[in-house]
Amino acid sequence: MQISYEIPVILNPDKEQDGLETIAAPLLKWYDENRRVLPWREDPAPYRVWISEIMLQQTRVEAVKPYFQRFMESLPDIAALADVPEDRLLKLWEGLGYYNRARNLKKAAGVIMAEYAGVMPAETEELLKLPGIGSYTAGAVASIAYGEPVPAVDGNVLRVISRYRMDDRDMLNAKVRKSVEDDLQAVIPQDRPGDFNQALMELGATVCIPNGMPKCGECPWKDSCKAHIQSKETEFPKKAPKKIRTVEKKTILIIQDAVRTAIRKRPDKGLLAGMYEFPSAEGHLSREEVLALLKEKGMHPLRISRLPDSRHVFSHKEWEMIGYCIRVDELEPVGGVKEGLLFVEPARTEKEYPIPSAYAAYTDYLQIRIGNGKYEAENVDNQ
Repeated sequence: MQISYEIPVILNPDKEQDGLETIAAPLLKWYDENRRVLPWREDPAPYRVWISEIMLQQTRVEAVKPYFQRFMESLPDIAALADVPEDRLLKLWEGLGYYNRARNLKKAAGVIMAEYAGVMPAETEELLKLPGIGSYTAGAVASIAYGEPVPAVDGNVLRVISRYRMDDRDMLNAKVRKSVEDDLQAVIPQDRPGDFNQALMELGATVCIPNGMPKCGECPWKDSCKAHIQSKETEFPKKAPKKIRTVEKKTILIIQDAVRTAIRKRPDKGLLAGMYEFPSAEGHLSREEVLALLKEKGMHPLRISRLPDSRHVFSHKEWEMIGYCIRVDELEPVGGVKEGLLFVEPARTEKEYPIPSAYAAYTDYLQIRIGNGKYEAENVDNQ
């Protein structure tokens, strides 16, 4: 049998990436003309890329910049990171939140020193073996620092691709994410994989933004994006209903003598593990209840005053806090060992003890500066 006309041959018709084959050229052209100048981007050494990517998880670029600069000055390489005491590391991280990110950095640095002779591995498979490194971070380091043609798919990328294809799947689903990674793997440019990944992230961060209307007029794909063509940009990506956060009521106690304030270290596991905090009690206690509690612990309050209420939202829970400042005659006889309390001057707290931003309303009261506020004030003082 002979066929006298041409028949198109389509290989694997279910895997055409929904038109993603044409996205690279206009995206890279746009990136070359619009890319932001960022410190880790201008010197994409593996260590710098790794630290920046971990910092950028759950944190805005502008907020990360000063933290990154300080981190590089204090811990310029993997060996320094592996050797840094945990309290010093957490103090450098103070204000960025999600503190297990910092602990995993130190753990991974120890593994790199022990198993990779202090050199960050280039292969994705090896990177994935390190604590705190998932598929996105491994792809970012491998592609940006080492030029490996592997995708780096974060929330920005998932949003951009979802809108481009009007993909109504749940982008938080692990199988969907893996499917997007596979589709991008098939179209990533072999000669510019790092730029391609950064361009996708940049597009999601500056144009195809998550909140409010995306800036479609500035997008290199405005003529081919399905959601834009049908004016449905804000309908994608589809999101599963958010879980309701649990609410915890807390009473924060600022207990002071003439010069010192009581703080304590949180447990080594769980929320804000290993950080320092002010003593607290569950629930919202009245002034009388607070005084009774302190007297039970052997303290002798001289005066008590109410502090402002505060609220802090975590990913899975929120704290509704009220606070009291209690002046006592002296702290030392209270039995700090039994209560796990440390009695320190505010200046030492600011320099040595990492306090989470959840307590910012109460550190403000003590004129203790944490995170960026502390470093910004130091810069002004040193000018």
